[in-house]
Amino acid sequence: MLYVDTPTLKDFTALNAVRADACVSIYLPTTPVTQDMDAAIIELGNQIKAALNQLEASGFDKRRLAALSEQLDDLLDDDEFWRFQAHSLAILATPDTIRTFRLANRLQLAIEVADRFFLKPLLRAITFPHDAFVLAISENDVRLIEMFPDLPPQHINVPDLPKDAASAVKVSSLNNRTSMRRVMGSEGQKVRLAQYARQVDAALRPVLAGRDVPLILAANEPVAAIFRSVCSYPNLLPETVAATNDRSSEAEIAAAARPVLDAAYTRQIEEIKALFARRESDRRTTTDISDAARLATFGGIETLLVDMDDVVHGTIDDETGAVTFGEEGPETYGIVDEIIGRALASGARVLAVRRGEVPGGQALAATLRYPL
Repeated sequence: MLYVDTPTLKDFTALNAVRADACVSIYLPTTPVTQDMDAAIIELGNQIKAALNQLEASGFDKRRLAALSEQLDDLLDDDEFWRFQAHSLAILATPDTIRTFRLANRLQLAIEVADRFFLKPLLRAITFPHDAFVLAISENDVRLIEMFPDLPPQHINVPDLPKDAASAVKVSSLNNRTSMRRVMGSEGQKVRLAQYARQVDAALRPVLAGRDVPLILAANEPVAAIFRSVCSYPNLLPETVAATNDRSSEAEIAAAARPVLDAAYTRQIEEIKALFARRESDRRTTTDISDAARLATFGGIETLLVDMDDVVHGTIDDETGAVTFGEEGPETYGIVDEIIGRALASGARVLAVRRGEVPGGQALAATLRYPL
């Protein structure tokens, strides 16, 4: 079993605001196989030593250094913590606090020491969390299934969810003829299916309220079209899974839904790249880090794509957004990380992607709210 605690955007924003005399960010590849964790623990010990050596060489206060070392050593020695891991581990420590996130996605080994945390690798988990809900619905059955990146799908118990269409509209069969106005034959069946779909939508509302998770529909016609016409959840994806039936297991339904979720993520990136191409002729794009830093400082970024693996060190002036590039060390930090934080603070949409998905193959690409 995979143990994950994926950060939320709220977590990211709070961590991005942290400033301290020393912020150590370590991203460590791990494994859910407990007996194979020794190599990761040894590697973490090496990275902790490297971080402490950086700070010691810079003349960092010895008492604060000892407090930071104690935080990290306590984590190394916590056998119970190491029993439950996923594919990557993020460790964000100051002399006073420590936060960890067990992540389902596989991240590269990375270490940064600065006055703020290096958070861009966490953004990937937020950008494409790879979890979703699947509503498998037919005349005879309805199930809500939650799918996860590396965990078995889970059948969600939804209060007041109808068992099937017939019981929802209180008839023995949808094909029964009746003398009631409009409710007879095939037309009557559609009316009753619409009543059923509305009941399903109403039952889902409290479960999905406030969630920003995609909903995938697994259904055949005419149920699929009828449910779409009444669905109130804004994150229902446009593709429908039609390759399953009432006898399909949760695992089979989730497996059939996974390509729909992957296609949705690909579509998001392609839509942003198309927007970038349209904005270029209006001088409302940039792939320049210095320009992006200044624009982020003054709320000029609309959408930002960043290479999740690239790190550019330096500093950005708090008032002007001017960039000073520099070497890695406690006096510098990840410039793109800082741009991300400033862009998010002004309401920009930010996605962490692979280098090949960034227009121009640069460290970042931004569409702007106004021309340069």
